[in-house]
Amino acid sequence: MTAKYPHLHRSVGALADEPEAVRIKRIRTDRWIGYGQAERALAALEDLLTFPKRMRMPNLLLVGPTNNGKTMITEKFRRSHLGRDAATTETGTAEVPVLRVQMPPAPDERRFFSAVLGALGAPDRASEHLVVKQDLAMRLLRATDVRMLIIDEAHNLLSGAAIQQRRFLNLLRWLGNELQIPLVAVGTAEALRAIQSDDQLANRFSPFTLPLWREGEEYRRLLSSLEALLPLRRPSGLGEPPLASNILSASEGVLGEIVTLVTSAAVMAVTSGEEAITEHMITRTGFVAPSRRKRIAV
Repeated sequence: MTAKYPHLHRSVGALADEPEAVRIKRIRTDRWIGYGQAERALAALEDLLTFPKRMRMPNLLLVGPTNNGKTMITEKFRRSHLGRDAATTETGTAEVPVLRVQMPPAPDERRFFSAVLGALGAPDRASEHLVVKQDLAMRLLRATDVRMLIIDEAHNLLSGAAIQQRRFLNLLRWLGNELQIPLVAVGTAEALRAIQSDDQLANRFSPFTLPLWREGEEYRRLLSSLEALLPLRRPSGLGEPPLASNILSASEGVLGEIVTLVTSAAVMAVTSGEEAITEHMITRTGFVAPSRRKRIAV
């Protein structure tokens, strides 16, 4: 905290005296907000990374509602385990301890290996046969010493026909066996359903849930942490009622929605000159709750 702005984190306090445009840009920038379940998820990932190679590696399924912080957690973990460029290694090959890829919109093996090649910075031609892509991807995964493979949007598994789903589930099992590294699947409840449809995979993937937020001390700490990262010149008391309750109700407990709502209100606090988020601002942002968006007539 800073002497002039005791409600702000020391990394943000100096920004509170910056011009409006600078502060709004900072408010709208992605930021890491630490909270209990996120820290526990990071610890679980860290534990997986320490496992020595063995025939049956443990895997993790990070599961939770859409926009509830799953991708932010895995990206923070990846950034904390950055590898080395080829120019700095003894072998002349890059090192990538943690590789994060996005599951294709459907369980398509060719597109999956294209995503792996892209994440590794390797050239890839869309017309190449699956066997060629797979062989190159596997060789590069080994050469770059990938020790964990994170697959985001794993719920896309259910977007294909039953035979496609089965082939891709078999691919996941084969990848784990071949590489002897932990796999981390990230997705919604549909990802859990897809993994559990295969008895062997269900036994290998331990689910780790990120539930919706509820009223309580941890929720209030979350809001207080978020407030300390917003360069507003006056304290808002986000963690106090009734502000905290109003934010939770509007966001329906989804972390990403909480951040979006508070961010919009913070920008309004700067442009209006009020320099603090108020109940009135929460209403004036025009924020529409996630469930209501699905019912809006076009």
